[in-house]
Amino acid sequence: MQVLEVKVFEKRNIYAHKKCIRLDLDLEGYSNIPSKDIKEFNENLLKLVPELSTHHCGIYEEGGFVKRLYEGTYLAHICEHITIAFQNKLGIEVAYGKAREISGEKYYIVFQYEYKNTALEAANIAVDLINALINQRAFNFKERMDQLKETLTREQLGPSTIAICDEAKKRGIPISRIGERSLFQLGYGKYGKMIEATICDDTSTVGVDISCDKLLTKELLNIQCIPVARGGKVQNSLDLLIKAESIGYPIVIKPRYGNQGRSVFVNIKNEKEALKIYENMSKDFKDIIVEKYIQGRDYRVCVVDNQVVACAERKSPYVVGDGIREVRALIRELNNDSRRGEGHEKPLTKVKIDDELINCIARQGYSINSIIAKDVKVILRENANLSTGGIAIDCTEVICKENIEICRRVAKTIGLNICGIDICCLDISKPLEGQGVVIEVNAAPGIRMHHYPYIGKERNVAKAIVDMMFGENYKSMPIVSVTGTNGKTTTTRLIAHTLGLTGYKVGMTSTGGIYIGNTCIDKGDTTGPDSAVTVLLNKDVEAAVLETARGGIVRRGLAYDVADVGVITNITEDHLGIDGIDSLEELAKVKALVVEAVKSDGYAVINADDAVSASIIDRVKCNLILFSMDKENKFLEENIKRGGYVIYSWNGYIYIQKDKIITPIIKEEEIAVTLKGKLRYNIANAMAACAALVAMKVDYNIIKKGLSTFCSNEEHNPGRFNMYNVNGINVILDYGHNIEGYKAVLDAMKDMEHKSLIGVIGVPGDRLNSNIIEVGKISGKYLDSIYIKEDMDKRGRKDGEVAKLLEQGVKASGLNNNNYRIVLDEKEALNSAIDAAKPGDLIIVFFEKHEPLLKLVKEKIEEGKERVMEVEVNTAEQ
Repeated sequence: MQVLEVKVFEKRNIYAHKKCIRLDLDLEGYSNIPSKDIKEFNENLLKLVPELSTHHCGIYEEGGFVKRLYEGTYLAHICEHITIAFQNKLGIEVAYGKAREISGEKYYIVFQYEYKNTALEAANIAVDLINALINQRAFNFKERMDQLKETLTREQLGPSTIAICDEAKKRGIPISRIGERSLFQLGYGKYGKMIEATICDDTSTVGVDISCDKLLTKELLNIQCIPVARGGKVQNSLDLLIKAESIGYPIVIKPRYGNQGRSVFVNIKNEKEALKIYENMSKDFKDIIVEKYIQGRDYRVCVVDNQVVACAERKSPYVVGDGIREVRALIRELNNDSRRGEGHEKPLTKVKIDDELINCIARQGYSINSIIAKDVKVILRENANLSTGGIAIDCTEVICKENIEICRRVAKTIGLNICGIDICCLDISKPLEGQGVVIEVNAAPGIRMHHYPYIGKERNVAKAIVDMMFGENYKSMPIVSVTGTNGKTTTTRLIAHTLGLTGYKVGMTSTGGIYIGNTCIDKGDTTGPDSAVTVLLNKDVEAAVLETARGGIVRRGLAYDVADVGVITNITEDHLGIDGIDSLEELAKVKALVVEAVKSDGYAVINADDAVSASIIDRVKCNLILFSMDKENKFLEENIKRGGYVIYSWNGYIYIQKDKIITPIIKEEEIAVTLKGKLRYNIANAMAACAALVAMKVDYNIIKKGLSTFCSNEEHNPGRFNMYNVNGINVILDYGHNIEGYKAVLDAMKDMEHKSLIGVIGVPGDRLNSNIIEVGKISGKYLDSIYIKEDMDKRGRKDGEVAKLLEQGVKASGLNNNNYRIVLDEKEALNSAIDAAKPGDLIIVFFEKHEPLLKLVKEKIEEGKERVMEVEVNTAEQ
């Protein structure tokens, strides 16, 4: 078995509405060999991965998968289950998976994941394990699982980040992870907020810088009469001794810039100990400070938006002797607590044996190998930070109002909207004055001690942080997602244009580029998930309208969580045979994702005239709006009975109906993009846009204005039936690239004034041969003369291959052989067509690349103007 291809889906996808990975596998001769027929395979597998015994596997009872193994199941299916089991083994709660045949020895498996790199490593181990079991080779299972744990440790989010993300999700705020770190955007567009750990985008960078400087923090707090420990910066060994003598032992020595209690030495009782610690610290730190050691308990107070939201006492890690075991073994037992992890991934952190720990227990008269007497307590660290193994006891209801006020003053003084304040005092329930001090202030404070205290009540600090960032009522950015075979670009642009009239700053993706307002920030086909993310994360965008293409859905899934409106313009035989999509039914399932991934109170917009699109109606779980060219369409009647909106064409008008309320919106001939009603297919696109705008609660008068001012020109709808007068010859540039597109455009042209209809035709190479031939037939029936060209991107075809198929179709149409030419280069083909045309002729170009042809057309127009000027000059001279 070997892995052929990997696809990672970060959000909803065609396999599941959750994060999934697809692996394509070559079973290398084992596609028809069940597990029961592979020697000792099942027994050895279950010994190594006993977690498989809990898998139900469709039998809906624990042990179902084991039954399948002994009945005989296949390797792809087994690989899927092992991959899920490995993730479960690490404490990752995933369950979804499936395996399907592609063809012959090729299968794919799909499995849910939480952490991408960990899941991919789990899948690789699963493949290697299966191969080892088949070939009865040795397999170092422990080493590979240790590597898997290391991968998870590097990738796993900490409890603080998880708590904030979970709190956001409760409120319907979408979560987007940026990069591999713990940086997230909560929300989209203008309403999005960045957060990394517990630093949000409104957190003062100056405040963060101050808090990282322990000496500067102390000075600022002292100025504001907030009690702090006496101390200062150490210049050298002599300066240390002088300052320590002045302060009085015991003292604390720590880095000026540091965090998580690392390299902080407390309760230093004499000169000898101080000099030794300073000498060692000087090797690693340039700036070191000394301060008075304050006897007392260690408290952490969390302040959010100038309010104390949690308080906890932190206790240093310790072990209690049993008279039998040595310190090392007692620490090992302590670390076996399931609540302890390697880093911040669990409520508590394992205690690591290092120099600080060894020095700490040495000061108590022990070594790491000492056997501790029964019931004797040994402190393992002087500091009580959770990151070094400490525990937390909730004290939120104990802290007195005077200390609450001091903490608020501290946060204001440093300038932090989220901070953790470390206090050392005898009793936090009594005012600090005379019995305690503020030790330091922390930006990006960990909040796991408050969410998961060792003892006491959990405090939802994440809620306070999200409240501060978004207020009580989160305002979401509206998202409209548009898919379909034909018309989706025009529909997308028309929706964006009209939303712009309402005052929204609209972010739009389309086959023409990414637009923020009226500014194009990236040209080209931008209908995939990466382009959508560009819009969703842009802080200027107030509404997003996303053209969502089939290819992006199949290969990457959706870029967003849920939309407010999902639109399907139509579904026809295009792109079949690509990405494993071989039928209209399969294509409909792909497109259906756009209307399935809609908020429960949002709207799905579907073309009721298209039978394939209408077949999706039952999959819709939100509100439904249908549009049709036929007022009597049965699907419209059913939706009206359900209380839904319908949009239809009748008697030359577009109407909106809900229940018995019927509202005429606009005359069809007033819809600018229809060229006074000539482009019938754009009436359908206008209705799709109208439906989406109704779903967005746009005023009907604004909808009418949008429909009447959006034109089929270079400014509003570039590359979609744009007409140019080239010295008396009308040239139309259009992106028609499939059977239905050709039919719609050519049908509209036959009723337009012309002497001769000339076409420059071509089709993308990834279409079925039969579809390419059919385009040739259609073109031959409608056009008087044809230039056959090819796209630069052959999409797997050889040079001239698509042209020959088109020629085959043209010939089958009965067009005279003298009336078509093959000119493979698109620009050259258009140039030849214009040169051969006569005034009054009408040329249609179905282009691949818009800009080169637009440039050529404009050059031809300028050449014509120059010739006219020359003639006028010559006439004047005569």
